[in-house]
Amino acid sequence: MIKTSRLFLAAASFALASSTAIADDDKILIGGALSMTGIQAPLDTPGYNGAKVAVKYLNDNGGLLGKQIEFINIDGKSDPVTVGNVAVELIDKGAEIIVAPCDFDFGSPASREAQSAGLVGISTCASDPLYSSWSLGDKQFTLSMWNTTMGATAADFAVKEKGWKTAYVVTDQFIAYTKSLSKYFVEQFKADGGEILLEDTYTNGDNNFSAQLARLQALGKKPDVIFVSSYGTDIGVIIRALREVGYDAPVLGGDAYDDPAMHEALGEKFGNDVYFVTHTWMGPEAHPDMPKFIELYKEMFGKAPDTSFVSTGWDTIMLLAEAVKAAGTTEGAALAKALEDGQFKLLTGDLDYGTNEEGHVPNKAAAVIELKGGKPSFVGWRKPESLPKP
Repeated sequence: MIKTSRLFLAAASFALASSTAIADDDKILIGGALSMTGIQAPLDTPGYNGAKVAVKYLNDNGGLLGKQIEFINIDGKSDPVTVGNVAVELIDKGAEIIVAPCDFDFGSPASREAQSAGLVGISTCASDPLYSSWSLGDKQFTLSMWNTTMGATAADFAVKEKGWKTAYVVTDQFIAYTKSLSKYFVEQFKADGGEILLEDTYTNGDNNFSAQLARLQALGKKPDVIFVSSYGTDIGVIIRALREVGYDAPVLGGDAYDDPAMHEALGEKFGNDVYFVTHTWMGPEAHPDMPKFIELYKEMFGKAPDTSFVSTGWDTIMLLAEAVKAAGTTEGAALAKALEDGQFKLLTGDLDYGTNEEGHVPNKAAAVIELKGGKPSFVGWRKPESLPKP
């Protein structure tokens, strides 16, 4: 097994470099289809930035298998068709590994193309269990915990830690992520002894929550907690709408809340009693190596990172580099086995993949964050004792 006690020490013997040249015999090319524009950009762009920091750090410390690494990202434009076409283009350029966007709907086309070419593909943070070897093939992975963990963590936190026994659940019908996150939250909330007062729906982009508010008010009782599974700027729209009509119950959600633009939009007035489950916390409380990563990030970008999604990009590159070193090759089957066999200590938590037969389930803990006055603070790491079935 691959065992690393410290993230930076483990990486000191190999490196990655970033440019736009085509890989040759002296280089290893990693291709990225991350979305720099569109609705997916707030998740993919930080991941891309974190990957760039990892690329520079590793490059400054040597080489991988005696070669330099080139990381080329072509904008997937938050469009599944474009993402798939980008992956084909990168594979044609000689890419030996494909890095896919942070979502099943947007990222899976890239992983499907990687699988067809016999390459390992990995999403920086797709969390729907559809992002699995069951759906995408035996060489496909995601760095993120699945929504089984994310939803269960939220439910356990609500019932077991906070004592919130009744919930109103809103599910954005946008993508697989928003739908399955609610599904697993509801399953675990009920298993924990909680009661769902109402399961409601919302359509991303509506920017109108009045019909849902009417149904909520018709219940005749206020829930202890409101679980909102949505995406992008709509999260802030829904929370503001709830607060403006007097619903002051805590709001709970997933990693899509880990967006500084949303925190700023809620501000000091509306950004309170909001909790979300995400990948890590950008401070030493989450990982002893986090301050060093932040220092490296600041050296490159001139400011500290403001979302944990930067860590998903860093970890994706570091994880791949470790596995390539262990396998001694970027060949798909050998690299996939190294990922399956490894135990990785990352900024986003310890990661141990399941086997191909187990879907390459990413066994990980989750970070719980609280929003106070529009500012996030770290609650702690959580790992449910039991999980809903994917």
